[in-house]
Amino acid sequence: MSVAPPGTSRRPYFPERGNDGYWAERYELSLDYRVGAGRLRASAIISAFAAVPLDAFTLDLSDALRVAGVVVDGVPARYTHRGDKLRVVPARGLPQGTLFVVEVDYRGTPRPAQSRWGGLGWDRLTDGVIVASQPTGAPSWFPCNDHPRDKAAFRITVTTGSAYTVVANGDLVTRRRAGSTTTWVYEQAEPMATYLASVQIGRYQQTDLPGPVPQRVFHPPRLVARTRTDFSRQGQMIDLFTGLFGPYPFASYTAVVVDDDLEIPVEAQGMSIFGRNHVDGRRGEERLVAHELAHQWFGNSLTLGCWSEIWLHEGFATYAEWLWSEASGGDPAAAHAARWHRKLAALPQDFPLADPAPRRLFDDRVYKRGALTLHALRHALGDDPFFALLREWTATYQHATVTTADFTRLAARYSAAPLDPLFTAWLRTENLPPLQ
Repeated sequence: MSVAPPGTSRRPYFPERGNDGYWAERYELSLDYRVGAGRLRASAIISAFAAVPLDAFTLDLSDALRVAGVVVDGVPARYTHRGDKLRVVPARGLPQGTLFVVEVDYRGTPRPAQSRWGGLGWDRLTDGVIVASQPTGAPSWFPCNDHPRDKAAFRITVTTGSAYTVVANGDLVTRRRAGSTTTWVYEQAEPMATYLASVQIGRYQQTDLPGPVPQRVFHPPRLVARTRTDFSRQGQMIDLFTGLFGPYPFASYTAVVVDDDLEIPVEAQGMSIFGRNHVDGRRGEERLVAHELAHQWFGNSLTLGCWSEIWLHEGFATYAEWLWSEASGGDPAAAHAARWHRKLAALPQDFPLADPAPRRLFDDRVYKRGALTLHALRHALGDDPFFALLREWTATYQHATVTTADFTRLAARYSAAPLDPLFTAWLRTENLPPLQ
């Protein structure tokens, strides 16, 4: 594998993020947060592997946070922090192949990173915290190698007021109360991209749901009836998606309903976050429950290698909505496909799906054309080969990063006829192809 020099990037969409000179293997984050004041005291211990000889390296970290000290392999290191980059100069150079450990102590008032999509990362709720970092908000709350290709294990420890519940990625391994504060420790063993790391803090009640994997929903106590109704078929969704996509890729699944309105729900690894406006007690937003659940396969277990290929997340999750509709008594996927094809045909067709440009990452046309691409492929292959392809896709690349080329190469094995014309038309050209 070719590796760019330390401090540079081969990333066409967010070249200022990440560092190709090393790979993170594990993050241990210890956060002491005061909800009322919004103040954070924290440390991050990062175990990493030097991909090239390193005399210096960078971590992504918001300038809103002040670094109090950096240690590399037990020895204090020199550092500078500006432009949301923490540049570290270890006392001794790190040879290629070296496993090294960086400890960063920092503090401050976290604030979301500003972007064309609004604030990203750590943000305050009316009474609590939400973390929604996609695509580049992770440095708002911890130092990291902020690129989705660098997936690592996480241990997240949060100390805050005992009136609050803390939800983070992975399994809750300990919870300790000491006076007016409680410390929560979560372990995420499966590798996770930095943007999927999440902490939710609020006054929540836990509701357990039946189903083939452990499922929990954390919600404001006053929304218990609405929440139970709106998530009541989530276990059936997991059953369906397990049959179509392969085994659920994590040990459990958690949904959080915050006591604020959100524009859209957001996914994290093993977790999805909804606003109170997404819970109406009539399953009015059930398609979003299916969409966020599907991201556990497509986005969280299989994670894009470059943000230009976001259709591998959003196209698949959108098509999962249509598959749930088809299986649960709603419109079949073909009806959704026909309706959205008509809508897209009336909109500008000014970018290829496989490279929409950063400003269009979350354009609804990416979501729907991605789903239409999968529907066209299903039509070309037939149901049995198509779903066998999806199951092999998720099994082969479980907990890894993926590319469009990986998917099209695997799909070719399921077709006697060449698929290049189909993929060229749907992925690489601007004009919308006809729907068969």
